Amino acid sequence: METSREKIKVMVVDDSALMRKMIPLILERSSVIEVVATAMDGAFALSKAEKYRPDVITLDLDMPGMDGLTALRRLVEDFGMPVVVVSSITRHGADLAMKAFELGAMEVVSKPKGALPANMRVISEELIRKVVAAKEGLPSRLRLEARRGAAAAASPPLPGQARRAEKVVAIGASTGGPNALTYMLPSLPRDLPAAVVIVQHMPPGFTGTFASRLRGICRLEVREARDGDHVAAGRILLAPGDAHATVKKTPAGHVIALSGGLPENGHRPSIDVLFRSVASEFGPAATGVIMTGMGEDGAGGIGDIRKAGGRTIAQDEKSSVVFGMARAAINRGHIDEVVPLDEMAGAIRDSICGNPGAAAEISR
Repeated sequence: METSREKIKVMVVDDSALMRKMIPLILERSSVIEVVATAMDGAFALSKAEKYRPDVITLDLDMPGMDGLTALRRLVEDFGMPVVVVSSITRHGADLAMKAFELGAMEVVSKPKGALPANMRVISEELIRKVVAAKEGLPSRLRLEARRGAAAAASPPLPGQARRAEKVVAIGASTGGPNALTYMLPSLPRDLPAAVVIVQHMPPGFTGTFASRLRGICRLEVREARDGDHVAAGRILLAPGDAHATVKKTPAGHVIALSGGLPENGHRPSIDVLFRSVASEFGPAATGVIMTGMGEDGAGGIGDIRKAGGRTIAQDEKSSVVFGMARAAINRGHIDEVVPLDEMAGAIRDSICGNPGAAAEISR
């Protein structure tokens, strides 16, 4: 099959014959994507990867024979190919997806139950967007060893016992974010006098498992955010997939408000939605952090945090898997400090504790 050099060459790997028909139909709705091969299991995927040399692979994880995780490890280590996982929204599927991130998967897309053609249309835009992001990313920057903090042994505080947060850290991440957050968050100190609220672009059904994974390695309490959760010092709240998250002031302190509504910048939750609310509610007591990811979500909202007197930090290009969102924020003049990933926790701590480092030189 002839391919245009301008197009992204994709191989689809799934044991379902229906999915091997539907996913190519979805992807080729984009003028920049061409499906060059399909494979029914991991062993076929490896042989066809050698033959067709695709730019990106979409990979089911739960397959007979050579399973998806084994194939993923080989595809990343032997070929250095970007992989987008297409997985079922089940606890088992979410667990596999988290393991896939550890092995170097770029993105995850949820497979609708039943995989009916009508249901597949729901993920069409997301799948195309994530395949394009994977092509632009650098898989070599995904394999980060998770740092392990002294995870809190005490039971999570009840809402009435939560320490009112006078300061907040709002973090936005997308492609490459799960591994970057897993690497960075355990370095935040147990006594951090601020709340942390995160939007990580991730499908619904996966954020709870991701929060559980973080809870086991972080010094701070971590949970998937629920509507009405207190934004408390020493607590990390991860916005759930498919719901916008904002902070709202109440007589008892700030709480999380979850809502539906249209996606913004193609995402729900949207980083911009969170950042705007943080700027409004916390003003100069906010620190905004924008990390690895494709697109411009968060680039506008972090500017609102800066205008309100808060401090803004961006992950640098060298440590980013995709330098899209951070670049957009930097180019708009919204960033005070640009730091590599391994210095991010220190920059956050210094910002919150009133000793921000000198802003790094910003290269455009």
